[in-house]
Amino acid sequence: MTIALTSGEPSGIGPDIAIIYAQKERTENLRVYADPDVLIERAKLLKLPLILKESSTNKAGELSIFPIKSKEKTVPGQLNPNNAEYVLSIIKQATHDCLNKTCNGILTGPINKAVINQAGIKFSGHTEYLAELSNCSKTVMLLATAKLKVALATTHLALKDVPKNITKESLTEVISIINNDFKYLGVNNPSILVCGLNPHAGENGYLGDEEIKTITPVIQTLSKNGFRLSGPVPADTAFTVDSLKDIDVVLAMYHDQGLPVLKASGFKNAANITLGLPFIRTSVDHGTALDLAGSGNISLGSFNCALSFFQKLSSNAS
Repeated sequence: MTIALTSGEPSGIGPDIAIIYAQKERTENLRVYADPDVLIERAKLLKLPLILKESSTNKAGELSIFPIKSKEKTVPGQLNPNNAEYVLSIIKQATHDCLNKTCNGILTGPINKAVINQAGIKFSGHTEYLAELSNCSKTVMLLATAKLKVALATTHLALKDVPKNITKESLTEVISIINNDFKYLGVNNPSILVCGLNPHAGENGYLGDEEIKTITPVIQTLSKNGFRLSGPVPADTAFTVDSLKDIDVVLAMYHDQGLPVLKASGFKNAANITLGLPFIRTSVDHGTALDLAGSGNISLGSFNCALSFFQKLSSNAS
């Protein structure tokens, strides 16, 4: 099994993660997509041995690499918009290799969305970009820990744009993708708790009518087709112990409705998973941590979690 590891924003901790993980012998073949000079310089800063090979290797202190040159020299901790194209080219090449079956899937390192947009490139995130590169009309963002899984009906949107992006069609597609792809997590026909959009799930229309007009009709229609759905449930009680009993995944309507709860309970031990792609994609659940780049003072908890989920998804897909 070959996993494409994209090193992410070069001035952040993405390169550090790859180098530190490479210090131990491993069973899987990790092919890192990166500028070799960035990795070599970072390894020197970390005072860690590193040998780069374009062939497969799982030996301690060695990394298999697909070399891609950055435009300008990387300074740890300092974002450079001139390297934005380099960051995207890493993702493009890894996606190309997955679509061509050269790799089994992608484990993505953290990127900085703002610096890519500063370079004049409209970019909202990995999830949307991978969907575009793979010609997928819809994908679903899922954050997962060992005990809690939260999917999103919308992803990286301004809060004011969320309601108009929750339609019967889009919500049906999101729930259908979750229902289908959870088999790769070992769960057939998952029990899905659907959050309301508004406070108190709209309070019978007095605090918003999206639950009445959109969310409830979709739940009713899909339930008749055998989907195991409950809701819409007010988000402020959706994550209580009683609400989560026998639930496989919570579907939040927007990013900051569901992810604060998951990250509060499992930060550094959670993974980001994209459902609906023609290949596996997992990711760390944290950002670039510019202030820690080159320090060696980082946790590989989320990386190990993302790798573990990757292996589980791969095993269940075979």
